[in-house]
Amino acid sequence: MNKTVDISLLTNQQGGLHCSKDALTDVFGWFLQVLLACLAFTCLIAKRFCEPRHERRSWLIWFYDTSKQGMGALAIHLANVWLAGQYTGDPCTWYIINFLLDSSIGLLIIFIGIKLSQCLARRKGWEAINFGEYGKPPSINAWLAQCCLYLGLMVIVKTTITLFMQLDFWEKVKDFILSPINNPKVELAFVMLIIPFFVNILMFWVTDNFLMHRNRKRVITPRRSSAEQGLLNRVKIQYRSIRRNDKRRDSESDILLSADEELLDPDDILQKTSTKPIVT
Repeated sequence: MNKTVDISLLTNQQGGLHCSKDALTDVFGWFLQVLLACLAFTCLIAKRFCEPRHERRSWLIWFYDTSKQGMGALAIHLANVWLAGQYTGDPCTWYIINFLLDSSIGLLIIFIGIKLSQCLARRKGWEAINFGEYGKPPSINAWLAQCCLYLGLMVIVKTTITLFMQLDFWEKVKDFILSPINNPKVELAFVMLIIPFFVNILMFWVTDNFLMHRNRKRVITPRRSSAEQGLLNRVKIQYRSIRRNDKRRDSESDILLSADEELLDPDDILQKTSTKPIVT
């Protein structure tokens, strides 16, 4: 009895062991993980329908773009689940710390890696590593090359985060990050579903914008200053008034000519010419 009390006091002093060591990999834990994956996949489908119709990707291109992100997220998730059990203390706290670091620092590393690969693709002509470009028709070889490159970025992200987690101050962070929650099931739901759901919506949306191809050809019209625009409008108005006056004059002259021709009868014209004296 005394031993159990001592163990409980020890765990409370260390921040509380709310989740058991196998909480992330039991039936309830796997159920939450599958539910989270389905919700994240639904978010990516909804994002496709939010795209403008003239820029909306085909289902094949959408699958090529999102499958890379899906495989990378799965690899990071499994690595976090495994690493959470390797630390001492509550595995739920270690998992959520790794997850939040992957969603912030890791997202920055992904952005830098994608931009570098696109820059190399343009300079070296390596179209296979240009994220979002698969050729016409879309080539599965380009998709495989980009998948391998994206998974390589995930390895860099996870290695960087794991080294960053070796700092001592994370021991203090884990003691209070989930301290208000005392129910193991509720804590697991927060760690594996509620918090990752909202963070994944933002992260998947932003990462998909990194991975998808965008048509950057735009028609650029020169901008004029307000003074130039006002002068141009005055010139247009004067030009229209001049054209209008010219048309009015032309119409008036036509009316006068037609009236003169009506007044002069052909017989009168012949009579006038016949009465003229002939000079010899």
